[in-house]
Amino acid sequence: MSSPIATSTGSKTVEKKPVKFSNLLRLIPWAWIEASTKGAVLLFVASEAEYYAKTFGANDFGGGIAGGMVGGAAQAYATMGFCTCMKTVEITQHKLAASGAKPPSTFQTFMGIYRAEGIRGINKGVNAVAIRQVTNWGSRFGLSRLAESAILRITGKEDRSLLNGYEKVLASGLGGGLSAWNQPIEVIRVEMQSKTPDPNRPKNLTVGKTLRYIYGNNGLKGLYRGVTPRIGLGVWQTICMVALGDMAKEAVEKLTGDKVTAKH
Repeated sequence: MSSPIATSTGSKTVEKKPVKFSNLLRLIPWAWIEASTKGAVLLFVASEAEYYAKTFGANDFGGGIAGGMVGGAAQAYATMGFCTCMKTVEITQHKLAASGAKPPSTFQTFMGIYRAEGIRGINKGVNAVAIRQVTNWGSRFGLSRLAESAILRITGKEDRSLLNGYEKVLASGLGGGLSAWNQPIEVIRVEMQSKTPDPNRPKNLTVGKTLRYIYGNNGLKGLYRGVTPRIGLGVWQTICMVALGDMAKEAVEKLTGDKVTAKH
């Protein structure tokens, strides 16, 4: 590592320090990486899964559940395990810094986990993430399609393609809000990936062990910790991925003249 370089600017001396790779890692927007990659995986896989579910005779509600569940599982194992682990590491670092302790860098924490537990340690909690995403998107797509069917009956329209943008957004908002029933899975995921030392936390956590640990300490209220902002998040994400996803496909059809075969 090169030594710091001092440069003179007028009457002031500015010390230039070498850039460390570990510091660069702090600039990586893990939430952005996760959001973009998981969104792409979800839209593609869910579209295909819903299409094939309907070819086997599933209705809109069943097709929506099937597409959302398969898409949720694909995004969890393809991108989210690693990214959610790194986000949790950074959140824990901020908490340690706020308490006055000097936290290790993101890279140091990453390498420490990798040396101790290998790739399984980096993806710790990925099964909880997968359960969350399967139930998340199965509920969001399924309940959104159910809400769309209800709106069709109320308005007297015969086909989902006749729904306007406001009706699609309303259906997705309802589906997203109601999908927060699985908040305990998110609480379990956060606890499994937490790097905050806790002598009372069981070793080698599984989903079942974590559930018993949280319920034993905080009861049902602990399992639904943070459910209100989660409802808002569910509404927003479902509108973006379901309602706006459908609108984007329709826009592509008009632009290219080609019909999207695996269309929701």
